[in-house]
Amino acid sequence: MKSLYALLGTFAVAVVVGYFILAPKQDLPILEPRDINPALVDAEVRMKSRHSILPFELVNQLGDTVRREDVTGQILIVDFFFTRCPTICPIMTENLKKVQDALIEEPDVMILSHSVTPQADSVPVLCRYANRYEADAQRWWFLTGEKKAIYELARKSYFTCLEEGDGGLQDFIHTENVALVDGLGRLRGFYDGTDQTAVNQLVKDVRFLNQKKNEKK
Repeated sequence: MKSLYALLGTFAVAVVVGYFILAPKQDLPILEPRDINPALVDAEVRMKSRHSILPFELVNQLGDTVRREDVTGQILIVDFFFTRCPTICPIMTENLKKVQDALIEEPDVMILSHSVTPQADSVPVLCRYANRYEADAQRWWFLTGEKKAIYELARKSYFTCLEEGDGGLQDFIHTENVALVDGLGRLRGFYDGTDQTAVNQLVKDVRFLNQKKNEKK
């Protein structure tokens, strides 16, 4: 009988070990422009390889000028919104508040929310909006700046916008897409910011990227 128990025990261990060897490992692809829905990718960069996000110079809700270099090495969660939006933006921002809270213990994670109506969303307006959602200014920036620059980021850097345009007076972006960017500035995923299941997956994927980064240290 003892030999039978020993045999069963050995078998159980073998099953567990075999599972971890054979089970597919979680991974996130590095997304290049050619891998993304062409409708989302500006024609100028559609065939580009080794894409990384573009440099930027914008202003956050504290009135500080912030640049690409200020978030180098950080995982970025990126969306586009406007404070007067009565439809998808409040849902997205509330969901990003949940993301902020869920990732409070995760290092090197920033949320970048870009206003698509920068002429209306001044620094004081953004500050009040950020306070309404209890945004931690060390981890979540609400950004304003030149409209053309912001719209170029949406179309040529983060690929979150279906509509074409030139960033002019009649141009308007309204999107539920949220982009995930790793510490090297590479796109790693897109999520519907109004969908709780997608937002939950975003949290898991951020934790996964941080785990992979820590394993390399």
